[in-house]
Amino acid sequence: MEDYPKVQTAMNRKPSASLKHFIWRGISMIAPPLVTLLVLIWLFNAIEQYVLSPLETGVRYSLVALTSDVFEEAPAGSKPRDPAKPESGFTFEGFNYVRPPVGRRFIPEHIITFVDANQEYLPKEMQRPLSASDYYSGYVKLRYMPRSFTIPLLLLFVLCGLFFIGRFFAAGVGRFVFNIFEGIISQVPFVSNVYSSVKQVTDFVLSDRDMEFTRVVAVEYPRKDIWSVGFVTGEGLPNLENHVGEDLVAVFLPCSPMPMTGYTINISRKGVVDLDMTIDQAIQFMVSCGVVCPVDRSVIDGARAAQAGMIPDKSSGNA
Repeated sequence: MEDYPKVQTAMNRKPSASLKHFIWRGISMIAPPLVTLLVLIWLFNAIEQYVLSPLETGVRYSLVALTSDVFEEAPAGSKPRDPAKPESGFTFEGFNYVRPPVGRRFIPEHIITFVDANQEYLPKEMQRPLSASDYYSGYVKLRYMPRSFTIPLLLLFVLCGLFFIGRFFAAGVGRFVFNIFEGIISQVPFVSNVYSSVKQVTDFVLSDRDMEFTRVVAVEYPRKDIWSVGFVTGEGLPNLENHVGEDLVAVFLPCSPMPMTGYTINISRKGVVDLDMTIDQAIQFMVSCGVVCPVDRSVIDGARAAQAGMIPDKSSGNA
């Protein structure tokens, strides 16, 4: 009597194995959205810390320097608010000027009143201003540079800058300058390795691909019964076609999980199997090392069962 292998069912599975299985299943479900959220938060914080905040600070200081109305002492033609107390301030050209809590310079009273009334809308590092410069910086921030205005404006400037940079480097002079820059970077140890790796990824994801992938195929490579997924990029080499006496196609076989590198082979058209996949689905399959499969396995199993006669094939009209 033949000995059949024991099948481990849910009834005889150990509780510890079930617990571990469900924990890993939960991690696999939570990890992708969580990692995506963390990457987006990190990207936003990096942009705010290294791009938005320095730009805002520079523009704010420039506006303060251009628009600040500060007096070291009462100017000629002003009227003291209290002649017995010169430190109480003065009136000049219809505005009342007073001293802030720190410093001896006079600024318009409405600046201090406005900033004190809107303390909660200022960043923590700008709250409770004391000097004249602090009050003017807070006033410019609240009145002219709210985030609802600066963020869309920054995005507009970034898009315009990217457009003009792209137009510049698309020209011959821009390409020449860029080649010089890359030549300098390639001579710097460690930096050149990091730059080349980042450039490969960004070129593959963001740049216009030099290779125009026409369709997704599978070929037996590197030996028989081993199927590799690749992209048809064009016709085969003419001299090689003449030598072998049949039509060839050029197929690019990406490496997994970094599909920006790979192999280009010339293979007979008869040895190419077209796959019902889009380019993006094939790239996801390669990057995930086969974990993300764009084809529903139940459909494949159903088709195989129908071909084997195990269940009626509805497509053929058989009952």
